[in-house]
Amino acid sequence: MSLPTEDYWDIEITSQNKAFGLGLKDVWQYRDLLLLLVRRDFVSFYKQTILGPIWFFVQPIITILIYNLIFNNLAQISTDGIPGPIFYLAGTIIWNYFSDCLTKTSTVFKDNAAILGKVYFPRLIMPISIVLSNLIRFGVQFLLFMLLLIIYGFKSAPIYPNMYILLFPVLIILIAALGLGLGMIISAVTTKYRDLAFVVTFGIPLLMYTTTVIYPLSEAIAKYPTFSWIIKFNPVTAVIETFRYGFTGKGHFSWAMLGYSGAITAIILFIGIIIFNRVEKNFIDTV
Repeated sequence: MSLPTEDYWDIEITSQNKAFGLGLKDVWQYRDLLLLLVRRDFVSFYKQTILGPIWFFVQPIITILIYNLIFNNLAQISTDGIPGPIFYLAGTIIWNYFSDCLTKTSTVFKDNAAILGKVYFPRLIMPISIVLSNLIRFGVQFLLFMLLLIIYGFKSAPIYPNMYILLFPVLIILIAALGLGLGMIISAVTTKYRDLAFVVTFGIPLLMYTTTVIYPLSEAIAKYPTFSWIIKFNPVTAVIETFRYGFTGKGHFSWAMLGYSGAITAIILFIGIIIFNRVEKNFIDTV
């Protein structure tokens, strides 16, 4: 029997990749590892805690109670006729998902340096696993939001879900992609400039105030027309406003704003993947 004259390999690892290669095919080949990492992130985060996954409910409940007390009752900030707890919870769960994806992805190289320096697998799996594991948390909090929506519905609250509720999957994809893209860009930069990690730590909570988490867009436009453009051009704002409008029937919805948010998100995600794939080749020398 004659031996083959050429070698055939299942996987070929090289130091040179295409300039605009996304590496998504490699991620799909390692999908089993992706699922294991998602499970690891979910289990390890609440391991050795007393309440465990119950924190998924406790955190947003405490948050909306404080927001309702301070911003609705004391500051008298309008909620567009939406009951305070529903208004704040709608913005909070969207923002928390975006914030978690961004902050945890931004330190993916530093947090996983030990394993990334020893074992080969597509590095893009790490940030994607973070986004998917946080999606579980979002799903649990979304169930809480739906429960609250049903309770207020029985109380005849002015809540009118409409056909725009069908955009819900699109909104989740947008907010996940935006957090993933920004996080990968920041993670690539922080391998050389650690100062950016400190900026992210205190900057993300401040960035929340440039979105409509604690106030409606109509209130910002009416009271601060000079600065309202900052809020309108924040891509997260369109997602939150569309989410509220679809589930409650009140708020601000604009196809133009949603299209702008989608375009910005696509650009940021593409740039993020390209930069991440370039930096992951030699990050171990600087991290």
